[in-house]
Amino acid sequence: MLKTKEILDEKDKRLRLVSKEVSFPLAQKDKDLINTMIEYLRNSQIEELAEKYDLRPGMGMAAIQLGVAKRYFVVVDEVSEGVFEDYILINPKIISNSVEKIYVELGEGCLSVNRPVEGIVPRYARVTVEAYDLEGRKIHVRAREELAIAMQHELDHLNGIMFTDHIDKNNPYKGKDQMRAI
Repeated sequence: MLKTKEILDEKDKRLRLVSKEVSFPLAQKDKDLINTMIEYLRNSQIEELAEKYDLRPGMGMAAIQLGVAKRYFVVVDEVSEGVFEDYILINPKIISNSVEKIYVELGEGCLSVNRPVEGIVPRYARVTVEAYDLEGRKIHVRAREELAIAMQHELDHLNGIMFTDHIDKNNPYKGKDQMRAI
């Protein structure tokens, strides 16, 4: 089982790499890594397991966070208690987005950032992501609110961007009045 300490820390320069596109059929090691990522994210959202295995709760993870510079990420959304929906997005790109911007009121977080971060991260309220599934079939995911934020956050990782890069250093709450908090 993946441990929190195996996830790259924000100081690791590999997190600044732009990940490379993946070709199909997907290599078994990539499928295994995706399954490991899903297992971690699911377990991290179940309080008893998170405490037992010392897992930092997370909703999404990009391959680069485990040192693999390939364009895929996983988002695990707990739709109701103990019921999860897994999103596996390979070679993803945002093909449409809302005009409306939102931000996480309590502050955005990241499994690679092990410290409190002040400020807001402007995100689109709704996005449509085009990607490929495990079998190489093209898929479209329409996401809104928290799920849309997670998709944008993980896609940033694939481009070497950390959420902290979006926070205005001189005015961490800049633009807050033009966005909606969630």
